[in-house]
Amino acid sequence: MRSLGAFFLGTALAVGTTVASAQNTSSGIAERSAGEERAINLCSTCHGPRGISTSPEFPILAAQRPAYIVAQLENFQHKTREEKAAHDFMYGIAGNLDARTIESIAAYYSSQPAAPGRPGDPAQVAIGKKLFETGVLDRGVPPCVSCHGARAEGVADFPRLAGQHAKYVMRQIEYIQGLVRKAPVMHGIVKDLTPAEIGAVAAYVQSL
Repeated sequence: MRSLGAFFLGTALAVGTTVASAQNTSSGIAERSAGEERAINLCSTCHGPRGISTSPEFPILAAQRPAYIVAQLENFQHKTREEKAAHDFMYGIAGNLDARTIESIAAYYSSQPAAPGRPGDPAQVAIGKKLFETGVLDRGVPPCVSCHGARAEGVADFPRLAGQHAKYVMRQIEYIQGLVRKAPVMHGIVKDLTPAEIGAVAAYVQSL
């Protein structure tokens, strides 16, 4: 009888574990679906199908680092990104998202195929490549690869820049230089870059 009781108890525990696991799986799928639905039906208006925008006014999100997407949506929610586009577009949109939806949107976009690189002027791209890989050490500008990866693919919560619109990259660096977008670490790195250097780096990462 003890063996039979132990058998039924073990079976009940196994069934309970299976049911709980199935419920957790279903919950995870539902959350991912909610993020995908929001991304497709709301975000794609500006960021394009599957996160590849056609307008350089809006960043490409496909293959972006998920932690970076989460951090930026939270910044929009808290209104700590103050550039005009944030006011005009993202404050209202991000303000209506809960934490789980933000995470699922980030997971959706990070899993999408990356945008292909678009070549620019070869001479400008070559200058940008050198700046990206070696920096300007005599002016205290470190290489971009330190945080953004060897191919600008992003590292941890540092964003992917590869394939991003050059115009968008230039504008964000200019915002950071002018303290419109608050990013203290980046400000220290880019504050002394010339407009020509900014344009070259932007052209290079777009080409990747």
